[in-house]
Amino acid sequence: MAESLLLYYITDRTAFPGDEAMRRHRLLEKIAEAARHGVDYIQLREKDLSTGELESLAREAIRIIGQAGKLATSHRPLTTALLINSRTDVALATAAAGVHLPANDVSPAEVRAAWQGRSGARAITHEISPQTPLVAVSCHSPEEVTQAASNSATFAVFAPVFEKKDTTAAHPTGLDALHQACRAKIPVLALGGVTLQNAESCLQAGAAGIAAIRLFQENDIATVIHQLRGH
Repeated sequence: MAESLLLYYITDRTAFPGDEAMRRHRLLEKIAEAARHGVDYIQLREKDLSTGELESLAREAIRIIGQAGKLATSHRPLTTALLINSRTDVALATAAAGVHLPANDVSPAEVRAAWQGRSGARAITHEISPQTPLVAVSCHSPEEVTQAASNSATFAVFAPVFEKKDTTAAHPTGLDALHQACRAKIPVLALGGVTLQNAESCLQAGAAGIAAIRLFQENDIATVIHQLRGH
């Protein structure tokens, strides 16, 4: 597959065994592993945490990503970017790279306006958020991807492409719909039931990359990336 393939790890610490302290530790280890091996984006998607807990976890993740980048095994030049699910306020407070917006959340334009309003101003922690945020948007139809592009999203995450393991909660969109979605003027990443076996079909449909929880969280990331990128 293409070396330029974008990879997006979406976190879920509740899938790890053990108590909360162990789950947090395992998650941070997985984040470090992803950063070392050249995953492009990590979405911190821990929606059950309080604002304070999410901020604390985000700060630790950013610190670990920075450290892991120095030990990176990938020759890709970009540093792994941390995006916070839905919480623009937490992203700004922790100097994260941006946010991931679920469907029916605020628009990318609103996020950029909030970011612009804080540009040049220091947060309470004396950190400065990036001047231009990355804004990913969850989309479930080609029309939603087109709308996200018109609203200045950085990229779209299109889901669910395939039927997901152990759930029938959402009807898969299929590769034809993914292909239509990829005609938009922003990169589109495929999510939902994506495996090493079917990832190539997503790329053939026009996807710029792959987004996943289990693919990264339940496997050795170096092996996953070797098979996806060929190095």
